[in-house]
Amino acid sequence: MTLPVPEDWPHQGASEMIEAGSVSWHVQRFGVGPVLLLIHGTAASTHSFRKLADTLSGEFQIVMIDLPGHGFSSALEAPTLPRVAEALGQLLRKMAVKPLLIAGHSAGAAIAIRMALDGWIDPREIIGIGAALKPYGGAANGIASRLAKLAFMNPITPRLFAGSASSTRVERLIRKTGSRIGVGGTAYYAALLKQPEHVKGALRMMAHWDLRPLLDDLPDLKPKLTLVVGDRDKATPPRDAQAPARLAPNSEVITLPGLGHLAHEEAPGSIAQIIRKAARKTGLFGPDIDTAPRLAVVR
Repeated sequence: MTLPVPEDWPHQGASEMIEAGSVSWHVQRFGVGPVLLLIHGTAASTHSFRKLADTLSGEFQIVMIDLPGHGFSSALEAPTLPRVAEALGQLLRKMAVKPLLIAGHSAGAAIAIRMALDGWIDPREIIGIGAALKPYGGAANGIASRLAKLAFMNPITPRLFAGSASSTRVERLIRKTGSRIGVGGTAYYAALLKQPEHVKGALRMMAHWDLRPLLDDLPDLKPKLTLVVGDRDKATPPRDAQAPARLAPNSEVITLPGLGHLAHEEAPGSIAQIIRKAARKTGLFGPDIDTAPRLAVVR
């Protein structure tokens, strides 16, 4: 089941529904230039890239999707990381889209890397923003997965979460990640988390997630991997980027001061500059691009 996209949703005019890989995908596509694929993280949707997409749509063709079970996309049965990567790969092939740059936030970065490793995409660079690449250690990994699975299997749980998703509570959750995104950004998350199907989709993905095989395969990653992390990120702190960076053959870690896990929503201008620089270095843009660093923090 999919929900209708509200008329006031960011970039609603660019929304379309496309069937591929057993999923009815909510897709937003607009802009001109080389294709930039943006993949959101767990419990988010295309809305999280709204300001970044606006900033870059004059230079890139923006392609954004809601992950299976998130936002306005239908669910995928047993959404393991390889299955989500495959389903998204099938969508891109149906759309005849070949992204040359990918920016993924949190779990979205893991999906982008898995897609590249499995041959679904061949980008020149993957940019992970607050990339969630580190599994929980030891027994905690299995415990976290089992708890998410139990919560997902209980039909009451998503409705309990949805019923408690007030703007105040959602703002507190966001602050726990080290970010502040303002009233408008918080309202979009609150609207999503009031929907039991969206909550169920996030729990379903968490219940099936296993990052250990991804880390084992990172030495085989062909595109450059740039890991961008805010120094206030409490969900994926800067230290968590070091091990994946050592494993990937061509990698870089960029730490942004004063930002948390939602750095792309706090400072879309800074993330845009990193993407522009990647485009220039990989030959997508000319050498005259302005790469002067800027930090426009949105509160």
